[in-house]
Amino acid sequence: MPDRRIALYARVSTEHQARDHTIASQVAALHERIAADQQSLVPDDAYGDEGYSGSVLVRPGLERLRDAVATGEIERVYVLAPDRLARRYAHQVLLMEEFRRAGAEVIFLNHAIGGTAEDDLLLQIQGVIAEYERSKILERSRRGRRHAAQSGLVSAFTTSPYGYRYVPKALGGGGARFEVVPEEARVVRLIFGWIGLERVSLREVCRRWQQAGIMTRRGSPHWYASTLCGMLANPAYVGRAIYGHVRYVSGSPKRLRPLRGRHYRQPSVRVKVPREDWIEVPVPALVDPALFEAAQTQLQENRQRKRASWAGPRWLLQGLTVCRRCGYAYYGKTATQSKRDPAKGVYRYYRCIGTDGSRFDGHAVCDNPQIRGDALEQAVWDRVCALLENPGRVAGEYHRRLAQTQPHANRSEDGLQLERQIARLERGIGRLIDSYAEGVIEPDEFQPRITGLKARRARLEEQRRAAVEQADAERELTLMIGRVEEFAARVRDGLDDLDWAGKQALIRTVVRRVEIDRNHVEVVVRVPLPAPETSEPLETPSDKGTWHHCTDDQHRHCGTPRSYESDGGLP
Repeated sequence: MPDRRIALYARVSTEHQARDHTIASQVAALHERIAADQQSLVPDDAYGDEGYSGSVLVRPGLERLRDAVATGEIERVYVLAPDRLARRYAHQVLLMEEFRRAGAEVIFLNHAIGGTAEDDLLLQIQGVIAEYERSKILERSRRGRRHAAQSGLVSAFTTSPYGYRYVPKALGGGGARFEVVPEEARVVRLIFGWIGLERVSLREVCRRWQQAGIMTRRGSPHWYASTLCGMLANPAYVGRAIYGHVRYVSGSPKRLRPLRGRHYRQPSVRVKVPREDWIEVPVPALVDPALFEAAQTQLQENRQRKRASWAGPRWLLQGLTVCRRCGYAYYGKTATQSKRDPAKGVYRYYRCIGTDGSRFDGHAVCDNPQIRGDALEQAVWDRVCALLENPGRVAGEYHRRLAQTQPHANRSEDGLQLERQIARLERGIGRLIDSYAEGVIEPDEFQPRITGLKARRARLEEQRRAAVEQADAERELTLMIGRVEEFAARVRDGLDDLDWAGKQALIRTVVRRVEIDRNHVEVVVRVPLPAPETSEPLETPSDKGTWHHCTDDQHRHCGTPRSYESDGGLP
């Protein structure tokens, strides 16, 4: 029988410990003990695991050690402490029993093991304490990260999203931080722009990046829609990194033992945490909040249209129609002209979900009547064509209402006048404070005067803010109308040649939703105008009127609506 050899085993749990060479200190201490015992160690018999948790039993170095012990090649195994061998008491007992059956003696540097029951009891107690210590370490680490997040420190995180580089505390000048990576940040901004402004699909974004040869953070040329969806939903890109939005709980294993060559991982399930328990940590923003919200809205619309597409392309306004009375959406419904002879034809209707009593325990929550599908679709299509023929009508109506609500013509002069009034108030407040400090006026006289001046200043600042927003809205309107006119010029000549799918795509590009209220229908277009002061819909002189529903005995007379009303604003 060949001579049996000596082996050692060392382990560190984290990559940070591995970088700090703490495993080397363990190996050095074990070499000293082996030399003190007048033993020799073959280099191949030094087993170690860097960056592996002691709660995991399947580790590469430990697996090779167990194989060598099982073949009878190892006579003695040196380990620094029982918790280096395993953190869980059950794992320690299993390994110790396995080594003893193979005739291998285990020597711990900080604990001498004998053959008595007392020694076994002491080892068991150490195993239980090691497992308890691991639980306490995890709990302290969790509480420490949570406290860091509540203090607004980036050190609460262990990694960073795409577009950032995580700079740890040791390299960050005393504090961890997210550092913007310019190349990745450009990719992030383009993704948000494509989704929020161009309204393309996630798969189209993936195709664009793959065609451009842009690599992921891991160096792969393949982008996936699920990855992009997670990026678009991450508020860190608007400067609010979220800590604690999910938690992990133990789950049932999907297989009894791990795949060959893979170490075992405790199965876990990710559970969402209520929003009120989230902790926001400020980080550098990469995208504008308005663009972020536009991307979220587009993602939601994409989900709705994906579900709608499963039923087949039968309804031109699928996902766009909504009831103004109850807020529920409309759905498509068909009815035959004759139950005895279905070949005579089929009627297509849009019906409010709230009128379907079967969905609400037999009691309908809305009385909005259904509407003929062909008539409604034709009316909306005519409205879209009219808008593309003359997109300036929306701007004209906007300026008309603006003149009614704010009759002052020269807003730039109003803004300058507000600035001068605020400056005079600031000087007056300063003089009043100086007079009070010098004892010229008494406290009972000072308090009401300073309160009145501050209230007046607040009102003027609010007026100034409204004036600035007004000017910004007008500039945005001018740019938007220019884009609409450019888009209309590209598609106007081909409107008559569009097929069903082309019409649906164009309607979804121009129309945000179609609101139905008995004999009144409004089309809300995708032009970001400020919300109107009054509740009346925007009207153009040629579009005034209402849509009239057809009764049951008037179905055969229904055709193109006599008149139509449209809304060019946003909710």
